[in-house]
Amino acid sequence: MSLVEKELYKQTDKDILVQVKNIKKYFPIKGGILKHTVGHVKAVDDVSLDVRRGETLGVVGESGSGKSTLGRVILRLLQPTEGQIIFENDDISRLSNRKLREYRKDMQIVFQDPFASLNSKMSVAELIEEPLLVQTQMKRSERKEKAINLLEKVGLRADDRLKYPHEFSGGQRQRISIARALALNPKFVICDEPVSALDVSIQAQVLNLMADLQDEFNLTYLFIAHDLSVVKHISDRVAVMYLGRIVEIADKNELYQNPLHPYTQALLSSVPSTDVHNRREKIILRGDLPSPSNPPSGCAFRTRCPQAHARCAEERPELVDMGNGQQVSCHLYN
Repeated sequence: MSLVEKELYKQTDKDILVQVKNIKKYFPIKGGILKHTVGHVKAVDDVSLDVRRGETLGVVGESGSGKSTLGRVILRLLQPTEGQIIFENDDISRLSNRKLREYRKDMQIVFQDPFASLNSKMSVAELIEEPLLVQTQMKRSERKEKAINLLEKVGLRADDRLKYPHEFSGGQRQRISIARALALNPKFVICDEPVSALDVSIQAQVLNLMADLQDEFNLTYLFIAHDLSVVKHISDRVAVMYLGRIVEIADKNELYQNPLHPYTQALLSSVPSTDVHNRREKIILRGDLPSPSNPPSGCAFRTRCPQAHARCAEERPELVDMGNGQQVSCHLYN
């Protein structure tokens, strides 16, 4: 890393919007007649990361890797089992719902399924104006004007505010969800697979819209997805999760050009490529994702890793800084 690059990283690390420190989220498993706790599903298991102001941090991994649970824990939609969530230097991980309310306007989420996340009995105007009604002292005319402005920002018409969610297509419903998320001028937005339920052509439109809105509203995104091409298109950095833990995190170009963790290499080898001269060799992982209620000892990926050795079963690897902002959790580099 050059001196200029080192200085750049020092500057950006000072401007961190969200810090996640050793976050765990365990769900109890009840059994027996008295429903005692007999085990735990370790959905998120000791995750630490920083989200820099104004960036898009992508989070990728297989279904069941803990991506969505991590996003919900950061927003305190789920209570963390352990760890800290720092938002603008304030620890919000143990705040009561009453004290947490003042932070809600700055932290919003766009869910995967817009039809499920939008109340079908409420008009578009009611959906967008509801957070304004709860969190602000705006007059009715001001809320209406704000709703119209947001609808136009996301590519819909002012008259659409009188309609109901079932009258729109999937892509239009997601635009409504985005408008509602932006109603309170948030600083941080978690996007939980916001385009996975949409057609490919609509995905591109929504992604471009989100990029434009990020520039206009100075937003910071945590973008959760399983589609690596989508993540590459919109992200600045990418974190790869496996069975509740981060196994690699890096700048997107560094990660896609030089993946270090065997799991990241396998994920990227599955991405279709039109470059016949520079295609990655397909890496087929054996077996299925282990159960988060009974993860393997040591490295959780060792049961499927083609490069696993004895140490992997005995010791869990920690994230190691490899330079250029790239960190990897693997004994091959430690």
